[in-house]
Amino acid sequence: MTFARFEDIPAWQEAIRLAEGVYDMTASKAWPGSRSLQDQLERAALSVSNNIAEGFERGTTNELLAFIYIARGSAGEVRSMLCLLERRPRFVNLKSQISNLKSIAESCSRQLRGWADYLQNSEIKGQRHLNDKSRRHYDAAKTAEEFQQELLERLPPDHPLRKRSRQV
Repeated sequence: MTFARFEDIPAWQEAIRLAEGVYDMTASKAWPGSRSLQDQLERAALSVSNNIAEGFERGTTNELLAFIYIARGSAGEVRSMLCLLERRPRFVNLKSQISNLKSIAESCSRQLRGWADYLQNSEIKGQRHLNDKSRRHYDAAKTAEEFQQELLERLPPDHPLRKRSRQV
């Protein structure tokens, strides 16, 4: 699947959810943490979505991959800080919020890892490298793959070609 805008990317949407949750938690009157901890946590949370956006806008798969890994690192940084907060007695009143945010940060990491795996195994070099010829080639290959999949699905479940496609 390709996206025209970074705002449509599920991983970016999840990253924004993470940043919103972190900002909501640190802005609440219940926040017992220091200003420096609040700043670090907010910056790391916002870094996830910002790096996805920047990588997407760069226009090459290699640059996008680099920024995906930076975003993934930021999601890990957020999760690490949340793990610390979970262990500190004065954050006990935020335990539920912290647990929810850790889950969102993990979801971001998983989505980014899956996206990176997909891109690493893709022949697409990125928007910047597309021209009419490469677009036609990509579209033809995609159409052929979809057609082949459609044909296989129409075969009876015990057909040898269908069995072979599952083995490959």
